[in-house]
Amino acid sequence: MQFEDSSLPSNFLQAIGIMTTSLKVWSMYSCVVSGNLSTREWQNLTSLEELYLEDSSLPSNFLQVVGTMPSLKRWDIFYCDVSGNGLSINGLCESTHLRLLHMSNNNLTGDLPECLSNLTSLESLVLSRNHFSGTISALESLTSLQYLSLSNNYFQIPISLGPLFNLSQLKRFNADNNTFYTETEMPSLSPRFQLEEISLSCCGDGGISLPQFLYHQSDLQSVDLSNIHFKGDTELLVWLLENNTNLYMLHLVNSSLSGPLHLPFASHLALSSLDISNNLFNGSIPTEIGALLPYLRSLNMSKNCFDGSIPSSFGDMRSLFTLDLSNNHLSGGIPEHLVTGCSSLEVLALSNNTLQGRIFSASFNLTNLIQFQLDKNNFSGTIPDFLSNSSSLSTLDISNNKFSGRIPRWMGNMSSLEEVIMANNHLEGEIPVEFCELDLVILDLSGNSINGSLPSCFSPSRITQIHLSKNRLSGALNALRNSSTLATLDLSDNHFTGSIPSWIGGLSNLSYLLLNNNHLEGRIPIELCNLNHLSLINLSRNNLSGRIPPCLKITTLKDASEEDKVDVPNPNTTAGPTSSFSFDEQIEFTTKNMSYYYKGKILPYMSGIDLSCNNLVGEIPYEIGNFHKILMLNLSHNSLTGPIPPTFANLRQIESLDLSHNFLSGYIPPQLVGLSFLAYFSVAYNNLSGKTPERIAQFGTFDESSYRGNPFLCGEPLPKCSEPPSPFTPKGSSSIDNGPIDMGAFHVTFIVSYMIVLLAIALVLYINPYWRRAWFYYVEISTNTCYYFVIDNILPTKFHCGNM
Repeated sequence: MQFEDSSLPSNFLQAIGIMTTSLKVWSMYSCVVSGNLSTREWQNLTSLEELYLEDSSLPSNFLQVVGTMPSLKRWDIFYCDVSGNGLSINGLCESTHLRLLHMSNNNLTGDLPECLSNLTSLESLVLSRNHFSGTISALESLTSLQYLSLSNNYFQIPISLGPLFNLSQLKRFNADNNTFYTETEMPSLSPRFQLEEISLSCCGDGGISLPQFLYHQSDLQSVDLSNIHFKGDTELLVWLLENNTNLYMLHLVNSSLSGPLHLPFASHLALSSLDISNNLFNGSIPTEIGALLPYLRSLNMSKNCFDGSIPSSFGDMRSLFTLDLSNNHLSGGIPEHLVTGCSSLEVLALSNNTLQGRIFSASFNLTNLIQFQLDKNNFSGTIPDFLSNSSSLSTLDISNNKFSGRIPRWMGNMSSLEEVIMANNHLEGEIPVEFCELDLVILDLSGNSINGSLPSCFSPSRITQIHLSKNRLSGALNALRNSSTLATLDLSDNHFTGSIPSWIGGLSNLSYLLLNNNHLEGRIPIELCNLNHLSLINLSRNNLSGRIPPCLKITTLKDASEEDKVDVPNPNTTAGPTSSFSFDEQIEFTTKNMSYYYKGKILPYMSGIDLSCNNLVGEIPYEIGNFHKILMLNLSHNSLTGPIPPTFANLRQIESLDLSHNFLSGYIPPQLVGLSFLAYFSVAYNNLSGKTPERIAQFGTFDESSYRGNPFLCGEPLPKCSEPPSPFTPKGSSSIDNGPIDMGAFHVTFIVSYMIVLLAIALVLYINPYWRRAWFYYVEISTNTCYYFVIDNILPTKFHCGNM
């Protein structure tokens, strides 16, 4: 019997119990059971063997009632928010025939109830993702137990594991994400069990030794000891492989293992998955690794300190599907034996090394590649044509290398290609029109020498990120019209012309819009106000005119709390993505008068507006003060007028505010001193007047450069006050000091001197006839010139304006 998405009264379940005594399996998903249950009716379900409850709301006495069903053998209860301490599940202790009890993802707390020792038939017990703590002595009598999961609780591992040593049937043990302590209280006896699977991936205080009971295990098949931070166990990997010949999976991620990598002397034929990433291994990768681990299917050695070349013996791993050697110090080229022998390889990651040369030879045989990552190396040459044989290729990342030549046209025929990342190379030519056939998700061609225009047919329906900055692209923006999933559009530092198209306002998921450093003109389209998820907009250094739309909306994808404030001066965080949206591609934005690159986990917290270096006019919209989450605002180098909106005092998270080089007037709002995160502030070269803000908090750190160029501003830190006289000061209220000069005598002397000069000129012209003729000729020429100037210029203009 199955119920799904239902609201059921308790008496309904009781009625079912009366009518259906032969019921064997009961399943409820997303149901709400109201009221309390009666034990008597549920005891009638004498044949019920399996009970499945998921994401349902249950009465408080549900656990006690279910424990009365005599034939119950399996009970799964997931995400049902069952709460209370361990004693609240005492009712289960009567189900002595239970073989499987799975109670993960609930809200149970405290110690495990001692009555669990009654469930001697229990073979599988899952108590993960609760809040249990203390000892696990109640499990000491479960001699039939084969699988035990205590992950995501608050047990102390391995100190609390002593009661398990008597469980001879235990094969699989999971205690991930508890608290791992140095072993000090473990019993000296060896355990009776021989585990096949163990997972203790967690955390610790550092300097932890391998739990002693593991040295007694020889049948291990799957081991995960990640994130424990061992000490001194440099031979841990060798010991596990040599003493467990059936081991097929070994994960030692982020375990503080260091020194050279040692492998067993004999080949280990069972191991198929090895992950030793994010450790401190150094030296060369053993040259014989391919012969010693021939049947590996997945190998991850990234984020270590390996140097030297890539061993050619990797080509002996014929079954290898995934090889990750990224983030090391490897040099040289890619061995030819690797690209010919590993024909099954689907993922090849060699990022962030110092590899060089051409990537492949003509004997390339990696036709099954799905992800190919070579970024941050020194590879050169052109993109090889035989890469087109990898018809399943989905991700191609060759960014930050020295590749040259044109983008191959055959890439447009690779129907599986979703991510093309080729930034910061020396690629040239145009974007192939064949790209219109690709259903891309990410396209990053920034930092190359690509020219021409965007193909008008280019409008992928699933694309989320487009990075084409720092190229030589030109023409109008006539592509991407139907890319409604687009979240990042970076076309900065190109030669695009024309106006910003209004259809950008229809890209409903757009969060980052960067069109700066182009030749765009016209107004900022009002349709941008339809972008409800816009976080960063940079339209600086164009020829835009008109007013700033007051209806723009700026927000952030994530909130920066006061306790976890984003540290903007150190923005190059490279952590992985924090949501379904990928933030691995970097975005350049100017703040605090400097350019930074933002990516990784910091990017969702960024928000800002940069409209600087345009021809914008009018007043600053007061609505900008409603962008409470904005971190940076730059409106400098425009022709903005009017006052600074007092609503700017609401920008509580702002860190950079630049209003310089405009025609702003009025006073600087004194409320701005409350902006406690403001690190850069400039209102220089405006027409502001009055007093500078009080020098407290952040405003105590701003120097004269923040205010210079405002002749009527006064107050610190300006060197002098040029405040205009008050209009209420009476004229003549103070006597004028004329000094020692007699003004009457000065006037008489000036007039006499003027008359003498005129008489001297007339006398000279009268005596000398040649100078006299020259003088009259000069007067005639000047008169004619002025006459024709008036006729030709002034009169037609007046006549034209009069008929406007």
